[in-house]
Amino acid sequence: MKKYLCIHCHFYQPPRENPWLEQVEIQDSAFPYHDWNERVTAECYAPNTAARIVDGGGKILEIVDNYTRVSFNFGPTLLSWMEQRQPEIYKRILEADRISVGERAGHGNALAQGYNHIIMPLATRRDKITQIRWGAADFEHRFSRRPEGMWLPETAVDLETLDLLAEEGIRFTLLSPVQARRIRKLSGGEWQDVSGGKIDPTRAYRVLLPNQRFIDLFFYDGPISHAVAFEKVLGRGEEFVARLQKGFSDGRDWPQLLSVATDGESYGHHFPHGDMALAYTLRQIEMKKSALLTNYGEYLAKSPPVHEVEIYEKSSWSCAHGVARWTEDCGCRIGTQPGWNQAWRAPLRQGLDELKSSLDRFYEEAGGGYFRDPWEARDGYIEVILKRNREVVEAFLARHQKKELATQEKVVALKLLEAQRHALLMFTSCGWFFDDISGVEAVQNLTYAARAIELAREVERSVRQKSETAWEGTLLSHLEQAKSNIPKFKDGAEIYRRKVKPVRVDPRRVVAHCAINALFHLPSQSSVFYTQELRMEEHQSLHTGEATLVTGRVRVISRITFEEEEAVWAAIYLGGGEVCGGLRWRDGKQGYAEVEAQLSDRFLQGSLPEMIREMDRQFGENRFDLSDLLIEERRRVLEEIVHRAYLPIKEVQQRLYTDQRRLMKALVDARMKPPIEFLLAAEYVLNQEIVGLLDRFDEIEVQRRLVEIFREAALWDVPLERDGLRQR
Repeated sequence: MKKYLCIHCHFYQPPRENPWLEQVEIQDSAFPYHDWNERVTAECYAPNTAARIVDGGGKILEIVDNYTRVSFNFGPTLLSWMEQRQPEIYKRILEADRISVGERAGHGNALAQGYNHIIMPLATRRDKITQIRWGAADFEHRFSRRPEGMWLPETAVDLETLDLLAEEGIRFTLLSPVQARRIRKLSGGEWQDVSGGKIDPTRAYRVLLPNQRFIDLFFYDGPISHAVAFEKVLGRGEEFVARLQKGFSDGRDWPQLLSVATDGESYGHHFPHGDMALAYTLRQIEMKKSALLTNYGEYLAKSPPVHEVEIYEKSSWSCAHGVARWTEDCGCRIGTQPGWNQAWRAPLRQGLDELKSSLDRFYEEAGGGYFRDPWEARDGYIEVILKRNREVVEAFLARHQKKELATQEKVVALKLLEAQRHALLMFTSCGWFFDDISGVEAVQNLTYAARAIELAREVERSVRQKSETAWEGTLLSHLEQAKSNIPKFKDGAEIYRRKVKPVRVDPRRVVAHCAINALFHLPSQSSVFYTQELRMEEHQSLHTGEATLVTGRVRVISRITFEEEEAVWAAIYLGGGEVCGGLRWRDGKQGYAEVEAQLSDRFLQGSLPEMIREMDRQFGENRFDLSDLLIEERRRVLEEIVHRAYLPIKEVQQRLYTDQRRLMKALVDARMKPPIEFLLAAEYVLNQEIVGLLDRFDEIEVQRRLVEIFREAALWDVPLERDGLRQR
């Protein structure tokens, strides 16, 4: 009988975007990369598009795209990030699926995934439907075909989830062998106990569902999958090949499917060069004709199930206690810190559950005034999430609105939907997976909760002319019971105040960015700052000595809800890193004229105390300084200030290096060490030149110059910063 091999890679990263910015902020722990998405892409997702197969001496024999030869799924939120930040890798992944469709009789390698990795058995029926529909719509938008299969986050499953998958046209999913309870032939007969992972994973099984529906299941090979994830079998391709060959048995009289499933990050991120081990293994399997490479859709078409299976309800692949890891201190954990516990999981779950129920009631009540069916509108909102522009929004609202909506009503309707989107994101499974509530994953979920609350409050003020629902207070009361294992963080409420509140980005911080940036660069008439469009209506700049004063009037337009605000602002740079400013809302042309005239007069008089007093009079407490900028923007401004301050010194270093190079070469030839002043200049100048060349790395002249730079650095024995080069 034929033997088939299907290796499934579950590629996923927790959403890391700041909910107010819709972008990932810099994460210093991922250095030398900007953030962990970027780092894992460089270590795993990118190498798997061009994995090297080498001989014993390291000579490259072949370069292959692993995605064309394995089954895989990518989290939709990860693909959304990749589309924007790593478009070439993103395109290669989509192309790999297209190639597999042609090679596998119309069955692509890619599977869909529940949208934002929530634990499905713990979700309401309504939320399960949205997760499935959003996941399928996201997949179809990217891969240009309907998904045959869908990966369930953490393979967490219950019968309701399977029934909803089948109802939405999903044909199969993949589970852990320990999730199977018993099997029997579809034709009937006695049930056979397969609990404890005893199910034979080399064929497909069918679950019979209500209303004559069914869905097919694959169970991965537990021991081999565990070896890939935890036993370093990827250290040598030969060992991986040997383990796979042991997964087949000549005693089976059906077409055997050896199914292996792990986190895809095993192949390069968790295990360096795992992409190469995977490429080598698949090539060896093909050359030795040990098995035919396939995917689940193709195998299912050739070998439909002859057995039905019953599963364990509310079970998963990463918790020995079902799905308790996401609700209580069940003992499943990552670290081994003595004395630590995960009792915080229960109050975190309870607090978010209660918040979600309250937000849902509010959405249904308020949304009923805007949408014919609020829940149908939420399910359809994925089309707006995927293509954020006014045309798509207008078409979406035209389909779902209960009446013709005025401009401000459209803003409120979109805020309602955005509150729901963030309320779903706050249940991303990673928030409970790790060992302490102070971890970045739990904090990320709480930032989504904070954003959902903020949006709901704004809607409540619009529709009720007041904000009276205690969403945040109720959540904090639960978080007070979620005790951190780290004394300085105390509990979830303290973490919320210390780690969540500071990341909020309101229009005031957006205007502060606009104003402070204008101190150093001429503002453009129209620009984009993350989720906000900035339209500069008017501005003025004055300089005297080191000091600079800028004033302006700007319109801030949300690219998410299209809400508009207008502000009059001013900022002053006094030299030496001293920056301050202020703003007023909705003052218009007349308000701007007053601010500009008064501040310009004080500035030109040269009286700093008078200038500061006038800033206080114009803006009161609505002042800002560098600390109000986002950390990444603050660093950019500080780099600009430092650059200006040290520009004369840099020019001196450049001249020193250029003018003295021949003399210093003579010293080296005479086995004399150049003066330290020259060596410091050489190190600085050469490193700065590397930075300037990185964006032109693909030009042959640039590559030749880089070789020369390395030779010069070796001549003077000075170090070069290689991180940027390594990434490029």
